[in-house]
Amino acid sequence: MDGKPLYILLCSGEHEKVQMAAMMASVAAVSGRPAQVFVSMNAVPVFERDRSPEERYQGGTFSRLMLEKKAPDAIELFQQGKMLGEMQMYACSMALDVLGWELDRLVPDLFDGALGLTKFLSDAEQGELITL
Repeated sequence: MDGKPLYILLCSGEHEKVQMAAMMASVAAVSGRPAQVFVSMNAVPVFERDRSPEERYQGGTFSRLMLEKKAPDAIELFQQGKMLGEMQMYACSMALDVLGWELDRLVPDLFDGALGLTKFLSDAEQGELITL
């Protein structure tokens, strides 16, 4: 699946959208396509460390079903993508500032750092951008 890098701007905290971002990024990365995920706005609190899936996710019927059926967790999918392929994750520096958070408040070893939207969009010009 070589091709242009995949850039995902994740700004929703909705479980279904977080799950889709994790699936797309991890599949791209393990298939040889570089992926970069930029986590902003309502998506940032989803990645707060030490939260259970029930505390972490908000969503509708499909969210409930994913939890009941023990579908692969989005956080685990992101971790697998980073471990098995070329994938980077960045937290939005502005969103962290608004929340009053530092990177250490997020899931350990998942984020490559904080990044501004301008830099992310500049990088994304070389690939395909998806917003969720």
